[in-house]
Order: sequence, then C-alpha cells, then structure tokens
Amino acid sequence: MVISRFAVEPPGILTGLLLVDIGLTFGCSVGVVGQIRTICSIVAVFFALLMGILSVRFKHKSLLMMGLLLVSISALACSFASNFNAMLLSYSISGLGMAMVMPMAFASVGEHFALETRPNAIGWIMTGAAVSYLVGSPIIGLIDSYGGWRLAFLGYALPVSLLALLLAAKGLPTVVRGPQAAMSQGSYFEGFKGVFSNRSADACLIGSALVSATYQAVLVYSASFYRQRFLVSTGLASIFVLGGALFFTLGAMVSGRFVKKIGRKPLTVLTSFLGGVFIVSYTSFPNLWLSLAARFLGGLFIGMTSTAANSLTLEQTPEFRGTMMSMNAAAGNMGSTLGAGVGGLALLVFDYEGMALSLGVMGIAAAIMFQLLTVDPTKTETHPHSRSSTNWSPGNSLSQA
Repeated sequence: MVISRFAVEPPGILTGLLLVDIGLTFGCSVGVVGQIRTICSIVAVFFALLMGILSVRFKHKSLLMMGLLLVSISALACSFASNFNAMLLSYSISGLGMAMVMPMAFASVGEHFALETRPNAIGWIMTGAAVSYLVGSPIIGLIDSYGGWRLAFLGYALPVSLLALLLAAKGLPTVVRGPQAAMSQGSYFEGFKGVFSNRSADACLIGSALVSATYQAVLVYSASFYRQRFLVSTGLASIFVLGGALFFTLGAMVSGRFVKKIGRKPLTVLTSFLGGVFIVSYTSFPNLWLSLAARFLGGLFIGMTSTAANSLTLEQTPEFRGTMMSMNAAAGNMGSTLGAGVGGLALLVFDYEGMALSLGVMGIAAAIMFQLLTVDPTKTETHPHSRSSTNWSPGNSLSQA
C-alpha cells in the first residue's frame, strides 16, 4: 500500500517540473499546459464521489488494482500523446486512478490492521507520497536531461505504477465478504447516507479540506516567495522544496506513535492549529532562516495532521470505510483547489503576507472544527450530535474487518 501511494505521485511531480518542456512540444504556453493538472484534479474529485458507490459493491483490493492500472495506462498514453488534446485526455486518466488508489489504500488499512496499529500504517502510507517527491524529482530531472519528458513518463512513471500493481496483486489479501455483509450493501447509496447523516464524519471531511487548502501556501507559493522576497536562485529554492518534503515526511511518520499516546482527535486538533500558525507566520519574518524554520515547522505539523486526521476519519463509519475515505479524497482535492485559488487571489491583492494569512487561518479553523464537532468513535460509543455514531461498536468493527 505504501508503494501504491508512492506510484500515483510521479505524474504530478513530472508535470510540475516539466510544464515548460511539455508546452514547447505542443506549442502551448505554460499557463495553458498547466490546465492539464486542473482538469485532472476536477476528474479526481468527481470520480472520488463515484467511488463512494463503487466501494460498496466491489472489493477494495480490486478497486485499488484498477486504479494502479489506470495510472499505468495514463503514463503510457502521455508518453505517446501526439497533440495537446491527446495529452489532456491521457493525463486526466491518472486522475481516475488517483481517485481509486488513495481512498482504497486507507480503507484497506481498516480491513487488514488491528485498531491500535492503524495509525502507524496510515503514517507509512502518507510517507510513501512524500518520499515519492524526494526520490522522483531528481530521477525525473535526470531522465529528462537524456531523453525528454516523454521518456520520463515511459521510463519512470510507467514502471513504478506497474511495480505497485504487481505488489498489490501479490501482497494484499483478498477479503471474502460474507452473506451478512452482502445484504448490508443492498443499496449503493447506503454508504452516502451513513456518512452524511453523521455530523462528526461531515466535520472530518470539511476539516480535511481546510487542512489541504492550508498547505497550498507551502506547496504552490513558497518557492516563488523565496525567489522574489529573498532573491534566492531556482536551484536553492528547489532544495528548500526538498527540505519541506523531508519535514512533512518526518511528521507523517512519527504521528502514528503520538496517536497512541495522545489520541486521534487531540493530535489532529493540536497539529492542525500549530501548522496553521506557522504557515501564517513564515512570510512575515525578514530573516531567511527564521522564515525557513517556520515554513519547515508548518510542514512538519501538517504532515502529522495528515496521519492523525486520516486515522480519525477512517474510524467514523466502520461499516462504510470505502465510502468514507472516497469522500475524504474528494474533500482533499477540493481543498487543494480552494487553497490554490484563494491563495492566488490573496497574493494579487495583499501580497505574500495576505496569502499566508488567508490560508493559514484555514488550518486554525480546521482545528476548531475538529475540536467542537468531531468524536473519536474508538473512545466513545455514543455521540449526542450524530445519528450514525450510535451504531458503532467494537464487535461491528471487527466483523467488517
């Protein structure tokens, strides 16, 4: 599952690094070529909603493998795209794959791991995404220097996704659903009802979207901030990006251990709040190294939030984990789109300080929402604000697993 999460990132890394090269190939500006990522994100959001239905009908392993196959097909098609429209269509297929792989990897944790080991498993899966940036960026750059962006799709993105597909086929157990489980899935929309009638689950989704929006202040705008405000070179800015990925990775890895000591909800609240505070502040320091310290700490705490929040979300509706995590993936994609848009608008009107403030506050708002409106079902069996949470019990959870 770690390699599966690793394998869906190369298309995004590749386009992030080589948009200029792709644009030159098709005679398009960077702004136009960049829309392939926008369309891909939109496709991922809508298909994640459909996954809420498919996850009720089909096995999580089968859906995860289908997603990896789609990512492989996308990489192959992109490498042979003859024009921009073909590239747009080919790259959009990877959005379908991502919408299947990410939620099914988390849902599989609920099937194959005991309750106390799930946070660590989720932390490792989140680490797979971060490590993909650390490993993929230099490899893609090296391949591009020898054979161009097409070879990077064919020689890196495709083999990685095929390797993940093979490992998933061989390594993931197949869960056989009994007659009782099949009867409970009579309505494809039962999962949506179970999720949206649970106020705590809804708050988790909104909180995850806000956290995702917050981190766009780092992912999308931090490199430009350091290049324009401190006049650092492009090469040095790329090193800052790698450093940020390392801190995010560290946060995602260690968060599982803190979940056991502090708890899913308290850790989500604390790290989301601290992440938002540091992201608000990183553009305000006149000193480069103080700014970097705040930026890296913001990434560290958001990395911890990603593991803790996914652990909390996974347990909200144990009988509909596939639907819950599919909705969570859609919320994350919508949050990324929201953050990029709001941050860009704030940057135009209020400069970088306004951008960081508008997005960092979203992380603080997420912390407040997690604190006031969510409950950890593994700590209490009833929740006065949620109709669905009263149906949870350890026995139900074990029977689903």
